[in-house]
Amino acid sequence: MIVWKAPQNEVLAALQSVAGIVERRHTLPILANVLIRKDGDQLHLTTSDLEIQIRTSATLGGDEGAFTTTVGARKLIDILRTMPSDQTVSLESSANKLVLKGGKSRFTLQSLPAEDFPLVQESASFGPAFSVPQKTLKTLLSQVSFAMAVHDIRYYLNGILFVAEGKQLSLVATDGHRLAFASATLDVEVPKQEVILPRKTVIELQRLLSDAGGEDQPQIEMQFANNQAKFSFGGMEFVTKLVEGKFPDYNRVIPKGHKNSVTLGRAALLASLQRTAILTSEKFKGVRLNIEPGTLRIASNNAEQEEAVDELDIDYGGDAIEIGFNVTYLIDALANMSQDMVTVDLQDANSSALLSIPEDAHFKYVVMPMRI
Repeated sequence: MIVWKAPQNEVLAALQSVAGIVERRHTLPILANVLIRKDGDQLHLTTSDLEIQIRTSATLGGDEGAFTTTVGARKLIDILRTMPSDQTVSLESSANKLVLKGGKSRFTLQSLPAEDFPLVQESASFGPAFSVPQKTLKTLLSQVSFAMAVHDIRYYLNGILFVAEGKQLSLVATDGHRLAFASATLDVEVPKQEVILPRKTVIELQRLLSDAGGEDQPQIEMQFANNQAKFSFGGMEFVTKLVEGKFPDYNRVIPKGHKNSVTLGRAALLASLQRTAILTSEKFKGVRLNIEPGTLRIASNNAEQEEAVDELDIDYGGDAIEIGFNVTYLIDALANMSQDMVTVDLQDANSSALLSIPEDAHFKYVVMPMRI
């Protein structure tokens, strides 16, 4: 049977959309494979790592009929990448093997039986579905994902908190040293739902979501159960396990009523921090901020007794404050914002700082000070 016969770029795009979660080395060899199911003229491709499952459907020619098999996903993609994008490629099944052909090239690949492929058992009790533009969710994810923890023993920090309530969708990430909050307004009212999406799911969604805007911008539909989330977008279905655990109360972490506030150009502040970061030591990424009426001075030094000092003119009339920060935490936040101006609220040298966007309550970033 000819499973598909289509231009290389179409086949490759379909395979790449599901292959991001496939591990090259896995305790179950079949999880390195993609499940291929032909149903009439529709081709369904599914991958899984036991916690996330991604499925897409495409029409890629070939014979009509029913057929299922599994084959190494990365190997298939690696071969297809070496072929010209306009070349017609076909996949044929014969005995227990698959033959991939393109031009004068021919590759015989080993397959494993489809019935051995472990599909994720979908929850029977998903909550109500709601949709947001893909671009909106992609923007929210980029505004907070950098603040997720990596391999933290507090496993609930290795992901992003999703809170849908009324007409608001809020995303929160923290690693214990900093916290990022971003929200967007929904078109529909939804009952309150709180879930923690795992880090791998967040990275995969960022890769797959479209950032096209305009009138007919593509949407993503979301549904949450108590242990699973389901996303449907662009002909794809994405099911993921959730992180169990209690996320910290982010509202208590976000400071309110800091008496010293300065608004300045985001790009100028980012450039200044990037310059002074060059002379911080690898292990100790600390910079000192001296803020006083009219001037912000940023300084760093390292074990070789080198020093960097950079000054910015600011419109500020509050208290003189000297405060230390991990410069990476400040750079991450500023680099993931697109606005021209940023507001920094400070209390004193020992209190966390709040970065926000002037006249916009949809984004807040809290960073703890460090002793220098």
